[in-house]
Amino acid sequence: MAEKNGCFNGLKCRECGKKFPAEVLYVCDDCWGPLEVDYDYDKIAARLTKETILSRKPNMWRYKELLPIEGDVTVGQHVGYTPLVKSDRLGKALGVKTVYVKNDTVNYPTLSFKDRVVSVALSRAKEFGFDTVGCASTGNLANSVAANAAAAGLRAFVVIPSNLELGKIIGSLIYGINVVGVEGTYDNVNRLCSEIAGHYNWGMVNVNLRPYYAEGSKTMGHEIAEQLDWQLPDHVVCPMAGGSLICKIEKAFNEFIKLGFVDKHDFHIHGGQAEGCAPIVEMVKENRDWVKPIREPKTIVKSLAIGDPADGPFARQTMIGTGGWGENPTDEETVWGIRTLAETTGIFAETAGGVTVAAAKRLIDAGRIKADESVVLCITGNGLKTKEAVEGEFDAIDSIQPKLAAFDELLKKIEGKEPATVS
Repeated sequence: MAEKNGCFNGLKCRECGKKFPAEVLYVCDDCWGPLEVDYDYDKIAARLTKETILSRKPNMWRYKELLPIEGDVTVGQHVGYTPLVKSDRLGKALGVKTVYVKNDTVNYPTLSFKDRVVSVALSRAKEFGFDTVGCASTGNLANSVAANAAAAGLRAFVVIPSNLELGKIIGSLIYGINVVGVEGTYDNVNRLCSEIAGHYNWGMVNVNLRPYYAEGSKTMGHEIAEQLDWQLPDHVVCPMAGGSLICKIEKAFNEFIKLGFVDKHDFHIHGGQAEGCAPIVEMVKENRDWVKPIREPKTIVKSLAIGDPADGPFARQTMIGTGGWGENPTDEETVWGIRTLAETTGIFAETAGGVTVAAAKRLIDAGRIKADESVVLCITGNGLKTKEAVEGEFDAIDSIQPKLAAFDELLKKIEGKEPATVS
């Protein structure tokens, strides 16, 4: 397909650098490396300025020249520009002075950062003429593909492990699309979707559309830099599943440096995975550049439970190359992270967010993040989707008669003994 209005030349191999046209391709035919978008940064520099960005609506498409679509935005026009929340109370709990939370729990329309990648992927799918789209997912991506496909009038099939949290299953079914449960792990699901994409010639957003899809994650990094008044933080902590987000945060920062929007800064990017499925963190800690797959993930953090991550080696390189590190908190630490974030910021994150907070705590305790340095925590999904993770944390609420005397007695209990949750 010939380029129209986009600022990209095509695709290129992340391993050997071979160039490809901007078509439905995702693997190099020479070295089998993954493909990524090849941008024309000179053209972008001529079109995109800070003033242009600031004149646009507050959504991720204010950076559209840095995204791989050729024409107008047709899917997800309202996605992105989520709050960057400074929290001194969370900083005190973690042991660091300056903490920001990039809050994608309120992203539009399905309350996760996946709305960013899906809006790009489905806009591109429509440019390619696909009428049927789909994905392999651990939940959030399925929700976003379902919602955005429904809004765009596209036929959709989302394929998920059959044991996902009920909130995420319902969060796809509600949109009236086709939800397919697979008895197995995410890696089983992903292999099946690769076969489906080839056999039916459908647009599977994280398979044959992956080079375009992945670029949507960059906008989280672009927004962080802009919301910090065109500065880069000292540290960023990201959750890792397939490993794409952490790589794209680094790419976003470097793009803004290249375009002169921010000054060059020594930033460090860290990744978190759950102890029961941490193949990328293990690469970092064991100092190896290849993924040792986790065949049977054992963790409550189902959204990150990808045993054979596609971008594992690249995510490791992002951490090592920026002077970052990886941590793999336990499920207990993850629940602590969910509760601590909620109690100090009012933000209810899903389990991936708990991993991010708990990983940050480990990094701070180990001295990898200093008390006087700034850190941004990327919180990627809403806790209402994974309530099961914290259900056992609370006692039954106190129930009283609708009388002031009854409340007086309860207040004495609260103030004199252990705290109670009041109905």
